[in-house]
Amino acid sequence: MILGMHHVAISTPDLDRFVDHYQRWYGFEKVADGGWQSDNERIGKMVQLPGSAARYAMIRLNGLYVEVFQYLEPRGERFERRMCDPGLIHICLYVDDVWAEYERLSALGMEFHCEPGGGETMLATYGRDCDGNVVELLEVTAQDHPFPYLGARQPA
Repeated sequence: MILGMHHVAISTPDLDRFVDHYQRWYGFEKVADGGWQSDNERIGKMVQLPGSAARYAMIRLNGLYVEVFQYLEPRGERFERRMCDPGLIHICLYVDDVWAEYERLSALGMEFHCEPGGGETMLATYGRDCDGNVVELLEVTAQDHPFPYLGARQPA
């Protein structure tokens, strides 16, 4: 029986920079790290990259885990993924005040596609993280919204 989603994964050319960025900008915490060498046949088969070597970190924000990989071998190739291209296209961070986070992250250097907007039940905007991945900021403003935030707040 499938119980739910545990994590999403993102590949980066610089693991330390990425983790630091997500900690400082978005409030994630690093909960684990590790890696594998090129002689690990099982992992090479699992990721369909025989002879691969990588470092990874698992970061968490409340109930959202993101596994971040830096492949040492083979090196990844950067390409611009458009929102219409197949595959994972963005992560969404739930916020209690989208305008406040928009202003805070803009001051830190985050580039947004547009100002927050929406309708009577939610406000949202998209921006880019340090690797160009799309990050959505979402504030649900209606108690009866069809997809409310289900995560628990972490104590301050």
